[in-house]
Amino acid sequence: MDLQTRTDLLCRLGDHIRENGSEWQAVKERAGWENPWFIPEFVELATTAIARDFLKREKLIPWAGAYKVPATQIHPKTVGIVMAGNIPLVGFHDFLATFISGHRQLIKLSTKDQVLLKHLVEKLTEWNPTVAEYVSFSEMLKGCNAYIATGSNNSARYFEFYFNKYPHIIRRNRTSIAILNGKETRVELGNLADDVYQYFGLGCRNVTKIYVPQDYDFTLLLDVFRKYDHLIDFHKYKNNYDYQLAILILNKQYFMSNGSILLAENKSLFSPISQLHYEHYKEEPNTPNEIKDQVQCVIGRKGIEFGMAQQPGLADYADGSDTLQFLLSL
Repeated sequence: MDLQTRTDLLCRLGDHIRENGSEWQAVKERAGWENPWFIPEFVELATTAIARDFLKREKLIPWAGAYKVPATQIHPKTVGIVMAGNIPLVGFHDFLATFISGHRQLIKLSTKDQVLLKHLVEKLTEWNPTVAEYVSFSEMLKGCNAYIATGSNNSARYFEFYFNKYPHIIRRNRTSIAILNGKETRVELGNLADDVYQYFGLGCRNVTKIYVPQDYDFTLLLDVFRKYDHLIDFHKYKNNYDYQLAILILNKQYFMSNGSILLAENKSLFSPISQLHYEHYKEEPNTPNEIKDQVQCVIGRKGIEFGMAQQPGLADYADGSDTLQFLLSL
């Protein structure tokens, strides 16, 4: 397949998602059955964003053109991809970059996200059977020329051991932070709520910690965050909320809550599900060097616009590793 063919197929895939026919609706529903964290609201959010921000001709052509992706990949390599499953289709960008580059890929899906990508690849293969020569799924990634693996800090150590002698990108635990100055509008705080609550806070682009001025008044923030009060009706999220609440009470730790999230002062960047950490500052900080390798996004006036954390573009690479450049250098 040449670049034009691959681009046409991806655009058609975007149309398939946007049309939201009965077949695609059934696939999304099945994904939710297999992973209860994939509620319809967030499956729709993830898939709509992919169709809108990735799978459009006016986005794909400039992206590929900026890297001078060859019309035909003369010597295609096989890339083994280990995908995460924390949010719906979280590994789609790795699939997309490998597909547009013209390389073959062997994908190990997370047990938490087995349905969505398989269906999308099946549609591509239905439209063009040659896709089967370029994309396949396996539990064992043997005989690959390069690897892209996403996981926890613990699993990354194993990836480093197994893939060390091959070209590789290995991603570890990351999270996102927001820096507030106390002058945020109600609209901006509402957008920040999206960055915090969407996908139940399970993504690396979710804000799990905020930095606020010494005299910051949390009243407006807690009130605005009520836009996500409905999440507390989801039993798995509610169980986490009750558990974290019990720990805070038993430890006699000061906290604030609006009934759907717990705010606790904590130095840690990573907060549990249903909890948001905060830390006071005297002078508005830049991101300290010692935490930069743990931070995916910085939200606020010095970083990404409020509410945009979960809307990355094609060139917003996880962990700052340029996936497409890596693939084209093989």
